[in-house]
Amino acid sequence: MRLHDEVVPERTRTPIHQSHPDIRAGRMRVKKIAPEFRRRRPDFAGERLRYKRVLWRLKEDSQFQRSVVQAAFVLLCLWIGIEFFLFMRWGMSGGGEPFFPRPPGVEGFLPISALISLKYWFHTGILNSIHPSGLVILLGILAVSVVLKKAFCSWLCPVGTLSESLWMLGQKLFKGTLNLPRWLDYPLRSLKYLLLGFFVLSIWNMDVDALREFIYSPYNKMADVKMYLFFADISPFALGTILVLVLLSVVTKNFWCRFLCPYGALLGIAGWVSPLKITRNTQTCVDCELCTKACPASIRVHKAKRVWSDECTSCMACVAVCPVKATLEVRPGMRGRAVPPWVYGTLVTGLFVAITGMAMLTGFWQNGITREEYQRRFKTLDAPVYQHFRGQVPPYGPND
Repeated sequence: MRLHDEVVPERTRTPIHQSHPDIRAGRMRVKKIAPEFRRRRPDFAGERLRYKRVLWRLKEDSQFQRSVVQAAFVLLCLWIGIEFFLFMRWGMSGGGEPFFPRPPGVEGFLPISALISLKYWFHTGILNSIHPSGLVILLGILAVSVVLKKAFCSWLCPVGTLSESLWMLGQKLFKGTLNLPRWLDYPLRSLKYLLLGFFVLSIWNMDVDALREFIYSPYNKMADVKMYLFFADISPFALGTILVLVLLSVVTKNFWCRFLCPYGALLGIAGWVSPLKITRNTQTCVDCELCTKACPASIRVHKAKRVWSDECTSCMACVAVCPVKATLEVRPGMRGRAVPPWVYGTLVTGLFVAITGMAMLTGFWQNGITREEYQRRFKTLDAPVYQHFRGQVPPYGPND
């Protein structure tokens, strides 16, 4: 389609269309698209009733919907953190403080234990009672990725939300972020796959007995407690490392997620089989490159018919800025029916909530460690059985 009024097959596009100065600079003059092809932009401000305006934006504005979902999951994680803090205060006081139940959702931050539980489940059919919710959360995340690509990272993951907030802060402070050259970007992106490979290979080499020994070890039973204590009494080196990652995330988009997160690497691989991918209609595309400019993963969306990249998190930023209707959409295939962005966002949230909710209803959410056992273990946290070395747990007896 020309910038003015008529539709022209892609093969007949002129060089002038490709070299328009406003296109090269990423400043396409949207007003030159004929009204019948221009995508409608809702006038949200025109709606006086606030609740109707919010509902309207949730349906029509994918980035607003995503922000709402992100905020909801961040608040959920903060609530889990408060509950776990109160549980820890009870445990570390030897029962002197009021008792608060341990929130199962904290197991979402134990990915290694969840991966070990997953392999153990495959081999034995047993969903262990030590960290069952950790495995359920992992299964929910994998299900979202298989069906809806790597959407968990940009819609639900609290670390992804933090990472996105940091580079947005960097854009405001420095009027932009660093774009690493390809010769540096590709090797750095491989780091997360190397980390994933290390963990997967280590778990792959564990037989059923080794898996069982780790799952029911005193260390694994108190892994979430040990994780809390690590951050509560963090070493200068660990704190410095976190601060460096924060600073790098301010000046480089999604530094942790793009280069170092092994979880993201796993979800990127799972997302390859997803039927739903961002699809570009080459016959109506005006090559404005706004989609590529909006992509936080630096994917050349304007060159792709289907976005297969493992870096795509289905954040819908590219779809939101496309000025031509029915041109950039999520489809199950090149000719499949388009999935509206609000439906896609609802599916991301709904699928994850459905899987975790089913586990709660069927009794596979709470662990089997009693209050009395926790009280006993809190008193002996410094014992050797609660230590580990490169994933190896020390020998323990039936009374440990």
